[in-house]
Amino acid sequence: MAPDLGNTQKWMQAVILHPGSDRQAVDSAEARKLVPPSRFPRLIRPSRTLDSFDRIGIYRGMYLARLQEALEADYPGLRHFLGRKRFSDLVRGYVDRYPSQSYTLNRLGDGLPEFIRSSPGIVRKDFLYELARFELLMSRLFDAEESPVLTPEAIAAVPPECWETARLKPVAALSVQALRYPVGAYLEAVRQGNPKPATRRKNHWAVVYRRQFALRWLDLSRPGYRLLHALVNGVPLGEALSGVLRGGRHSVGEVQLFSWFRGWVTEGLFQAIELEDPA
Repeated sequence: MAPDLGNTQKWMQAVILHPGSDRQAVDSAEARKLVPPSRFPRLIRPSRTLDSFDRIGIYRGMYLARLQEALEADYPGLRHFLGRKRFSDLVRGYVDRYPSQSYTLNRLGDGLPEFIRSSPGIVRKDFLYELARFELLMSRLFDAEESPVLTPEAIAAVPPECWETARLKPVAALSVQALRYPVGAYLEAVRQGNPKPATRRKNHWAVVYRRQFALRWLDLSRPGYRLLHALVNGVPLGEALSGVLRGGRHSVGEVQLFSWFRGWVTEGLFQAIELEDPA
């Protein structure tokens, strides 16, 4: 009797998605419920050159290759640092622990930074964890919803006496980051073909955002980070500016602060100005 098509499809999925070797996949509990291992050679018949396990292994290998291809697209910096062999080993270990659970591969790599952080034996773990976090952030910002951008007309409409308590609403595709490694510069160097970008630890600050369907980032000074971080988190403009002006040895002048502010508005980092309701 011919095998049931629906049952066979479920079995094929169970075998392809199961971690471990081909034999372990065919003998897994989920696969055994659908097709007993004794029926496997009749379901996947051997050829003149390949036995049944070799043939099912081709499909399992193709699936793993597709997962690796998807992760390479989201983590080009990680792929560059590790090289093909070590990156492939990383992907294999990762998908064994975090198999794809969705019809789309867009979010396949969401657990990769944590996998790197928690796995033993990974070289330069601190740098790679930070690099992976940064690349995951960029992936998420690329998929974030589109926001309107603050216009000069909206800025001009704000009464001067309202600016001190005004709050700026950032666009959805934006994140302000305090970083321990120059991962943004590393990715840019990789894109430009530099085979050995710098990876030495160096604290720095950046804002990552999407503009006109392209991901960008701007390096920030420490005071610039403090100001933008405050604004993005809803601190009123006057309070945010005062906090940076009184920042001790990291304080800056008003001219510099307002220059940053104008630049951020021009870059489209904010979508609206929220004014305090009059009492």
